[in-house]
Formats: sequence, structure tokens, C-alpha cells
Amino acid sequence: MESFDQLDLEYFQTEVENHVGILRIDRPPVNAHNIDVLLELQRAVEGVRFDDNVRVCVFGSANEDIFSTGFDINDLQTEEAHQIGYASQTSKEIIMKMRTTDTVFIAAVDGHCMGGGLELALACDFRFVGDDDDYRVGMPEVHLGLIAGEAGTQLLPRYINRSDALRMMITGEELTPQEAYEKDIFDEIHPPEDVEDAVFEFAEEIVEKPAGAVGHNKLAVNEGLEMPLWDALSHERELQNALLGSDSAKEGVNAFLEDREPDFVGVEIGEKEAPEPQSDD
Repeated sequence: MESFDQLDLEYFQTEVENHVGILRIDRPPVNAHNIDVLLELQRAVEGVRFDDNVRVCVFGSANEDIFSTGFDINDLQTEEAHQIGYASQTSKEIIMKMRTTDTVFIAAVDGHCMGGGLELALACDFRFVGDDDDYRVGMPEVHLGLIAGEAGTQLLPRYINRSDALRMMITGEELTPQEAYEKDIFDEIHPPEDVEDAVFEFAEEIVEKPAGAVGHNKLAVNEGLEMPLWDALSHERELQNALLGSDSAKEGVNAFLEDREPDFVGVEIGEKEAPEPQSDD
């Protein structure tokens, strides 16, 4: 496959800096998406999944004031209903692909985040938002006689109070970033000019951690929460067993015993040979 930063996409910008993949939606004027945009997003997510050089992915916007306003309403008039249905299903599948890819996705939301745009942000593992009262956050599909059709009815109440989620969807109310942060839709809120710096600081912290352990933690949580407890515990055991004896585990244990900082990146990208376990002799 092409490396993530070499993807030739019309509606997204991709680059990699210090093992951080940067994915920016770029469809002026409001970053609305349609099936063509979604198919490109699918390529981008698969690019993240298969590019070992990308240890974290930041999902942001090329537009200064808009993350995304969601699905392109013009398509609701011009496309057949079954085609819109396929687009909605494709979006759900992409969102689940993001949630089951063992790379952490961080949404950098610095602008309006509405409808399907919010649903794409909810697909990420963490969400940072800019604190500007002019920005709007919400799921307004009810005003069109519709429901949030890109996993929003299921993801939002998994993050916030069930009644708050339902109220947002059935009233179509719009929140400020501060109000959305207080409802736990976002994990961190910063002045707009500081959002990306905060996201990249967090991403660079994750980059230094063992990618396998980070990814398996993500999968244990995202997949395990959907299972009965004993099934989830078995899943956790399998993920843990897969890490035991790995080069990263060897590096982590030896670094601890030698009282030094582990070099997980070097070991995992092949710049450093994994140490052999210390002998008792």
C-alpha cells in the first residue's frame, strides 16, 4: 500500500511529522461530506492502519473556522434514497474501522462541528475543541425530518448522559464548545489558537509509548465494552498474551531494571535491537 503521507486524495490532506499522521478534511466551503469524500476517508483510515510509521493520527480540518457541517444536504435532493442509505452505511463502517484500528485517533475540532461532522469526531478516541462561542456543536438532523445516521445515535449516548444525548437529537439544540465540553463530548478545551498545539503535544507523548500496548489498550476498551464481562476479560487476556515476549515488552522490562528510559520507537521501527532478557547468573 501507499504510505499514508503519499495518498493522492482530493478532499483530504495527509502528512506525517515525527510519526504523527495528520489528516485534514479539505472540502470548501464547509467540509460537508458525500460518498466520494467518505470513500477517500476510508482510504485514509486504511492508510493509517497499514502504515507502521504512523503511531498516532490527528484528524483536523483545513478550514480555519469549520471542522465539518456533516453530510452534504444537496445530495439529499439529487441522489436516490438507496444511494444515501449506502453512504450512511459506508460511514458507519468507516467509523467502526477507526474504532477498531489499533492506532489512536485524536480529533482537533477548531470550528463548527455539526451532524455528520460531530459523528466523525466521535469516531476518534479523543476530542480537543477550540473555545469560541461562535462555534456550534450539535446533531440537527431532526430539523430535516431525519435522525443522525452515521453512528451518532449509538456513539453519543456511549460518551455522555443518555438523556442529554437524546435531548440533543430530538430538539436539534446547538451547543457552544464550552457547553459540549461540560457534557463530556470533548475531552479538552483550549483557546482556538492553542488547540492544535495541545493535540500535538498529546500525540507526541503517545508516540513515545509502545505502539502495541497503546493499540491493545484501545482495542480492549473499545471492543471489550461491547461484550459481557467474562468475554471481555478473555479478550483482555488474549491481547495481553500477544504482547508478552514482544520486543517492546523486552525493552520496557530491561529499561525498568536498568533504571533508564525505554526506547520503544527505536525498537519498534528497527533502529535498535531488542535486548535479551537479563540472566540471573
